[in-house]
Amino acid sequence: MTRYCSLLRRLLSHGNKGEDEDEDEGAVKSVSAEPEPQLKGIVTRLFSEQGFYLTMQPDGTISGTKDENSDYTLFNLIPVGLRVVAIQGVKAGLYVAMNGEGFLFSSETFTAECKFKESVFENYYVIYSSTLYRQHESGRAWFLGLNKEGIIMKGNRVKKTKPCSHFVPRPIEVCMYKEPSLHDIDEKQRSRKNSGTPTMSTRKELNQDSTDHEGS
Repeated sequence: MTRYCSLLRRLLSHGNKGEDEDEDEGAVKSVSAEPEPQLKGIVTRLFSEQGFYLTMQPDGTISGTKDENSDYTLFNLIPVGLRVVAIQGVKAGLYVAMNGEGFLFSSETFTAECKFKESVFENYYVIYSSTLYRQHESGRAWFLGLNKEGIIMKGNRVKKTKPCSHFVPRPIEVCMYKEPSLHDIDEKQRSRKNSGTPTMSTRKELNQDSTDHEGS
């Protein structure tokens, strides 16, 4: 707010100095200011009960790391609804998202796949579930999770009662954010999204499936 007021004062001061010139030229100038951020969120690290920090690399790869001082473990946690948040990598500027197969991926645009319900579990850990996808028959939610090796798991294989889904936010600072602009899910990119993170290969997908039960 202070920064905004200072900018406005400078603009007004500049306008007063050039008032005579504007009158001579008969020009009419207007200054349009962007809307101020309205959402109060936090910059935080998300520490898993498995012993890893959630991380997003510059290329959008999502995984876990033991390095608590890495800048890639910093995330913007932006409230976008009642107990619903967007999780955005601070350095990459991309959103964490979950597709229709349960794979996590990074998205340049904010879509419904980027919305996660934030819930406090009975042991005071926080769990994050997709607001868009869940099991068709049982209705069980799909959760964000890391296995024992710090590898992301398919959301439909993560159980809320297991350590793989349990996170502890470690806030760094409170920030104000603009509300993300909601985009439609790009159907053309679904084939890329179905492969998980940008660097995940088919081999890694198969390995991930085989270790999900161990990490849960």
